[in-house]
Amino acid sequence: MIKATVEPACTGQFSQLFLDYLAEKNELREFYSHFPKIENFEKLIAAKQFSQSNREILVEALERQYAGIDLTDASLAQIKSLGEAHTFTVTTGHQLNLFTGPLYFIYKIVSTINLAKQLKSKYPKYHFVPVYWMGAEDHDFDEVNYFKLDGKKYQWHTNQQGAVGEFEIDDSFREFLKTVPFAHQVFKDAYLSSKTVAEAARKYVHTLFAAEGLVIIDGNDVALKKLLIPVVESDLVDHIPFQKANEKTAALEQLGYKSQVFPREINFFYMDKGVRERIEKVGGQYQVLNTSMVYSESEIKDLIQSHPERFSPNVVLRPLYQEMILPNIAYLGGPAEVAYWFQLKGVFEYYQVPFPAVMPRNFAVILEPLAQKKQEQLGLSDMELFLDFEAWKKAHVAQNAILDIRLAEEKQQLTMLMTVASQRAVKVDATLESAFEAAKVRTIKILDHLAGKVRKAEERRLATDLNRMQTLKQMMYPDGNQQERVENMMKFYLADEGFIAKLLANFDPLDFNYLILKLENE
Repeated sequence: MIKATVEPACTGQFSQLFLDYLAEKNELREFYSHFPKIENFEKLIAAKQFSQSNREILVEALERQYAGIDLTDASLAQIKSLGEAHTFTVTTGHQLNLFTGPLYFIYKIVSTINLAKQLKSKYPKYHFVPVYWMGAEDHDFDEVNYFKLDGKKYQWHTNQQGAVGEFEIDDSFREFLKTVPFAHQVFKDAYLSSKTVAEAARKYVHTLFAAEGLVIIDGNDVALKKLLIPVVESDLVDHIPFQKANEKTAALEQLGYKSQVFPREINFFYMDKGVRERIEKVGGQYQVLNTSMVYSESEIKDLIQSHPERFSPNVVLRPLYQEMILPNIAYLGGPAEVAYWFQLKGVFEYYQVPFPAVMPRNFAVILEPLAQKKQEQLGLSDMELFLDFEAWKKAHVAQNAILDIRLAEEKQQLTMLMTVASQRAVKVDATLESAFEAAKVRTIKILDHLAGKVRKAEERRLATDLNRMQTLKQMMYPDGNQQERVENMMKFYLADEGFIAKLLANFDPLDFNYLILKLENE
């Protein structure tokens, strides 16, 4: 695999807030703690005062969550290291997409692992554990119940409701599995040996990344949720997160940036078996939407104390929860994630929870040998791969046409001829000037029409080049979307089990350029 890099802006896929952050614009400074440069992590480490009691709760929770998985001594040591004061985490998170979903799921984890390695090299007296936060509490099943491979969508249909992580691997899933006989054994083993989607996801992510020291955490844990009790109560009763998030959101909007998340007065869902629904306060009572559950303020407070696991944070409070239960110093995510963390700085400040380095995961497109051949045939630089197809086609046809497709010289000659003829004619009759001018306009329009025909003829002559570029664009942007947001990792992993190792060798989490990874012929 060969790595090339291009500027982020050339892809045209990133928000202005994200690009301004990467450019370290001063106007954004109040919305984060430290820019993710290797030298700034010493300050982040110093700021993260994480109690020993919380470390012990974390280790016990992880040991419980990993029960049933045969851990190596190295994996067990990674978990136990979190109980030590010199250990810190770097984290990424994502929903439980079927079979990992799009490629960027893998990119997030690889970026996080490599950041832990770079930090260890820079700060050897500390230990850094890469963490994948499973979005097991998410309930938007339609977002995660499929994966795409080589243009085909493979989708699991079930009537189960509630948090996706609690969905059972039932007969409907086993029937679905028969439709993907090509699936790698890693996934078949994980799903068929598990009771729930969360258990299966833990198993296949562990199999893929345990050798790199990755630790997988599920926030849907009673012991961990107990640490969140004060936040749950202040959110439901006093709406503090709503106030603080809105203050930062308004400040960002005043600078001209668009909001990525929209805080609510209550930012928790009620979650139980088969249920994950919003909580709303109506007339002094707390209602769980789409259910018959209604609680008074005293009843909801009692429920928070007795069953904190039934309260599931939404996107506004999930980052705070993560930082409260992990000795974390960096979060790696996509452009939208980086942007919405900025809306939450005030929430962190209120609860006196240190704000981590918020940084982009690596972004990449993979060019297989056929795509590279087409790039070479077209004589395209790496930067030119990201040109808009229509703009590129117009420029390419104009540059390689046998005849000037604009017929510019002919138009100029015609204009001169009509001007001379008009000058002679007006000597006979001054009223002829307007007639000649109108004729000139009509004739230029005829030439414009003919120029269009010439352009189309040149496009037909250059059809091979245009088809190559269209095919290349389809490889990079399947159905108009970024490859990393569409294709599943099995597109490459089935052909080469060393695929992840190659990503690890090429991704630099502190290089914020867009990567072009060129696969070599074996």
